[in-house]
Amino acid sequence: MIRVLLVDDHLLVRAGLKVLLQQMSGVEVVGEAADGLDGLKVAQATQPDLVLMDIAMPGMNGLTAAARLRGEVPRARVILLSMYGTEAHLHLALESGVQGYLLKGAEPEELERAIKTVAEGGTYLTPAVAKFTADLLRQHASGQKSRLDRLSSRQREVLQLMAEGHSTKGIADRLAISVKTVETHRAQLMARLDLYDVASLVRFAMESGLVPPPAC
Repeated sequence: MIRVLLVDDHLLVRAGLKVLLQQMSGVEVVGEAADGLDGLKVAQATQPDLVLMDIAMPGMNGLTAAARLRGEVPRARVILLSMYGTEAHLHLALESGVQGYLLKGAEPEELERAIKTVAEGGTYLTPAVAKFTADLLRQHASGQKSRLDRLSSRQREVLQLMAEGHSTKGIADRLAISVKTVETHRAQLMARLDLYDVASLVRFAMESGLVPPPAC
């Protein structure tokens, strides 16, 4: 039996995924969470075989949570769900240590194939992004990096929280760092991205998929 944890901030998405998984033989949903931080806690409590997790979530996104899962729940393998089929997102996902990358528009049959492939120790990349693999290997060998890939994991956390509207003090409290450290990260973000106002940073975070765009 493959024990799966669902992590997505949309209740209806989790409900739909749960129904699909319950129809698959040999698959059991052992827990649910609405964001990356809660997902880490539920994963520690349930020790799932596999975590099916969204990328863009408030508070802690799937990329950061996946990287932390490697150290905190090493038995759990991760498939990231995303709306984004870009080379940059695939690179960041693989850097986070995930074993699968699946677009949200995938058919149920592909979802089942991905789950069983990853649970058996393999890696599954949806065909829409698998084509980037060779290019990523060449970029890695030549030292080329995308704009998002220039940022450290902590810088991406700070950028996400800024884009979600948290104050400098709120970010400092949430990440257990000083206000001065947050200000330093913000200055480094601007320098690395060549964006020198908060509005541009927020727009970049949305375009990069770190946070979802505002609902219409």
